[in-house]
Amino acid sequence: MDLCVTIKGVSFLLQTGLGILGNLLVLLAYAHIILVEPRMQPVDTILCHLAFANLMLLLTRCVPQTMTVFGLRDLLNDPGCKVVIYAYRIARALSVCITCMLSVFQAVTIAPAGPRVSRLKAKLPQFVIPTFAWLWFINMAVCIAAPFFSIAPRNGTVPAFTLNLGFCHVDFRDNLSYVINGVAVSGRDFVFVGAMLGSSGYILVLLHQHSRKVRGIRRAQGSAMETRAAKTVVTLVILYAVFFGIDNVIWIYMLTVAQVPPVVADMRVFFSSCYASLSPFLIITSNKKIKARMLCAATDHELQSGNTQDSSDKV
Repeated sequence: MDLCVTIKGVSFLLQTGLGILGNLLVLLAYAHIILVEPRMQPVDTILCHLAFANLMLLLTRCVPQTMTVFGLRDLLNDPGCKVVIYAYRIARALSVCITCMLSVFQAVTIAPAGPRVSRLKAKLPQFVIPTFAWLWFINMAVCIAAPFFSIAPRNGTVPAFTLNLGFCHVDFRDNLSYVINGVAVSGRDFVFVGAMLGSSGYILVLLHQHSRKVRGIRRAQGSAMETRAAKTVVTLVILYAVFFGIDNVIWIYMLTVAQVPPVVADMRVFFSSCYASLSPFLIITSNKKIKARMLCAATDHELQSGNTQDSSDKV
């Protein structure tokens, strides 16, 4: 195994392992919150769903990609490729949609109170679950074409207008299907990214105005919590926008060539998955509820270890 392959394999392995661990920790923390609290806050529900979508993305894209980089072949047959690619497309779409939903929700939450805004704020928690159902339905319908083009790798050369994912091929058969698919996916993503950037810009304006008003005045606890949550959402959006930009620069290049070099496809996979790997750690460090559960779990583990050691010493 040469140095380039080793670096690529280690990079994918670290990204996949840390990303899966981080998202699992977020989901486990929220599972504990659901058990001990009567009702979970809407923002926490959205963050929990985001962690699930990102975990699903890593399992269906980065895990088989990492195995392929380390030389494992024939991982999936044709039906397996169709299921994995379809699940990955849905998870990727949900990741951008839920991040956009989080940004819009937070923008409405901290918007200045008014008759219409107050009524919307009161009804907003009721829209969270229906919005999840709508996003799942829409993205499952939009991504339904992906399984028809997904096949297991064949021996020999890769046909033109085929995305070589290593563990699977997405064969569009002609230039028209190839370009239409790329434009449709990019167009959908640009709409949601534009909405999340717009709402995040609005949040930044409100935070700036708020900081000027409260300068020299002690903040209310609720205001401070909303401000901290808004900053976390803006940071998540910026993180997504950066990797989205890199991803789409590579994707636009891929649309201009008939044969995509494997190294280019690997670079796109890596950068497009960075958000799913890094976002849970941002959520953990900025969310007091999750951080508290982590500290409690660590303390309980230390106490159990100490009790076990004391018992051993007595024996």
